Amino acid sequence: MKFKQPLALTLAGALMCVSLSACSKDEGAGEGKSAAKPEIVSVEKGSETVKGLAGMNSERKQVSYMIGMDIAKSLKEIEGEIDVDMLGKGLADQMAGKALINDAQHQQIREAFAAKLQAHAEKTAAELPKKNLEEGKAFLAKNKAAPGVITTASGLQYQVLRQGSGPKPAATDVVKVNYKGTLLDGTVFDSSYERNEPIDFPLNAVIPGWSEGVGLMPVGSKYKFWIPSELAYGEAGGPPVIGPNATLVFEVELLEAKAGEPAPAQ
Repeated sequence: MKFKQPLALTLAGALMCVSLSACSKDEGAGEGKSAAKPEIVSVEKGSETVKGLAGMNSERKQVSYMIGMDIAKSLKEIEGEIDVDMLGKGLADQMAGKALINDAQHQQIREAFAAKLQAHAEKTAAELPKKNLEEGKAFLAKNKAAPGVITTASGLQYQVLRQGSGPKPAATDVVKVNYKGTLLDGTVFDSSYERNEPIDFPLNAVIPGWSEGVGLMPVGSKYKFWIPSELAYGEAGGPPVIGPNATLVFEVELLEAKAGEPAPAQ
């Protein structure tokens, strides 16, 4: 299970909100005492239900199941820490006004668990730069022997997926590209294809791996690049998705290259 440092606090906050007693507790309630029971709100009948759901032929059942799904999604990152039977019991007991722990115990358990998550996140964050660097080097060492993969002097690796016949861009050109960027595990962190819109940028204003790689491409080409961390975002990474020392993978189509604006006079 992977945690980024800010995630522990996020998860702890999510747990607080999932707990109905914590989110609806009156500020004046004393320790060991239940908060004032909220007014039960009923919704007028007549809302449409989704047809054909086995065992869920009423709005009440469908809404209840939907809320259960939302709770499960909010706990996805810590599912290994959750006893589903006790989660259901806690929900049912609290809604029935028969919780087995008082407010002080609730707070104690929540704070201890949040501290555990935070400690785990800090440990993972401290280890992540070295882990990513080692994984990237191991991957690139193996990948350089793959058919069609070329490794440049800088360590950039690329493969020609389609060779165009246009000119290669100069270092100061503005290029128009379509691209998809992924991590080594296949996670997509950026894609102009998903936005259905190519992007224009000065070739000398991007990460070194892009400047070098796109500079190798004749217009009309499509290349795949494997960019080591030192030619990408380095130890700083690109939060929240790109971790420190992450090796990146890009598929790039070079659509156009044109001369950039001249540098302003000094």
